[in-house]
Amino acid sequence: MYYCCGISDKGAVRTHNEDAYLVNKIVLSKAQMESDISAPFIAAVADGVGGEASGEIASRMALELLSAVKPGKRTDLRAKLLSVHTKLKRYGITHGSSANMQTTLCALAVDDSERAYVVNVGDSRMYRFRGGIIKQLSRDQSLVQLLYEQGKITGEEKKTHAQRNVIFPVLGNLSDDPDPCVTEIEGGIKKGDIIIICSDGLSDYITSGEFEEILSMPMRLPKRLRRLIDTAIDNGSTDNITVVGVSVI
Repeated sequence: MYYCCGISDKGAVRTHNEDAYLVNKIVLSKAQMESDISAPFIAAVADGVGGEASGEIASRMALELLSAVKPGKRTDLRAKLLSVHTKLKRYGITHGSSANMQTTLCALAVDDSERAYVVNVGDSRMYRFRGGIIKQLSRDQSLVQLLYEQGKITGEEKKTHAQRNVIFPVLGNLSDDPDPCVTEIEGGIKKGDIIIICSDGLSDYITSGEFEEILSMPMRLPKRLRRLIDTAIDNGSTDNITVVGVSVI
C-alpha cells in the first residue's frame, strides 16, 4: 500500500495554472489531494505549454488519458505515451485555439508486481528522498542537459544558461514526435523513501540542500510539500508549481 499527496499552485506571477497532477485516477490543478492507493497505479505531473488555455487543456487531457492505463508486466508504457501524444495532436489540429498545444509529463508507474518505473517526457522531474539524501531519478529532455552530458557546460551553468528553457519535443508537438523515457527504478521503492514528482516551477528554484532539509522535517508530507512550494516562491519562482509525493505505508 502507498500514500500519495499532490498540490498544485499557480504561483506568484502567473494568472492561471497550466500544470496538473494525477493521483488515484483523479486529475487536479487547483487543489490538494491525499489518497492511500495500492499497486498497480500511476501518479504523475504534467506541465502544459502553448500559452493561454492551451497548456491547461494539454496537461489535463494527457493525465486523463494516462489515468486509464493499468501498469502491468505486459504494458508498453512508451507506446501508451505515444498514443496520448497522437490524441493531443489530433485535438490541437481540430480545435484552432489549441493548435500545437503541448505538455511535459513525468510519472511514477508501479505495476502489479510492485516494480516501479520513471516515465518521462520533457523536463518535469522525479526525485527519490532516501536516508536524508535527495537524488534525481528522471533525466531532463532538454538542451542544457545534452550540453552538460557532452561536457560543454557545468552543473552550475545549467541553472543559468540562456537556453535552459529549451526542451526536446513533448506530448502534442506537431513538428516532431517525443521520445518517452521509461526506466525501472533500481531497488524499487522502500519503506522510508519519498518519491517526489514536480514541475520545473519547483525544481528550478529549490536546491538539493533545501529539498533535504524540508523533507527531513517532522511534519506530515502535505505540509512538507507546501513548504517546498513556498520556498520556491520565496526563491523567485515565476512559474506554476506542482508537486506530488509518494511513500510506502
